[in-house]
Amino acid sequence: MDKLLDLDTFAKTLTEKGYNGYFLTQADYPDKIKDSINRFLEACKNGTDKLLYPDLLPIQTYLEWNGEDKPKVSCHIWVAHENGKFDVRKMEIERTDRYGHSMKKSELTNLTTGSVPTAKEALAKVLDTPKQQFSPRKRGFKM
Repeated sequence: MDKLLDLDTFAKTLTEKGYNGYFLTQADYPDKIKDSINRFLEACKNGTDKLLYPDLLPIQTYLEWNGEDKPKVSCHIWVAHENGKFDVRKMEIERTDRYGHSMKKSELTNLTTGSVPTAKEALAKVLDTPKQQFSPRKRGFKM
């Protein structure tokens, strides 16, 4: 844990990288990233919730959502935390079909908050990029 960031800086950095949607912290507390983590930590302090992992906090968001009946891309981020300071450790990006079956998955490890790819870069890791189409050559008789 080289460079841990306070929650404000951590949330601001990820938001600037395009992770500006709603998050779930430990599969609950839907809200913007800072508010979701704050609500979870408050619940831990009150004793109504507890950490599943001693030093990692799992958060999740969608990078692409076009409705229940369309494929979607989810992003699971594993955040190291210590004394109110945070840093990204690992990220899993997964594209699933409308039934939840995995279509493509990418895992990024040994990350820091500064080295996290932008949301668009993360999305590109699991989207199939269309191959360049060449128009068929017309073949005819040459005289």
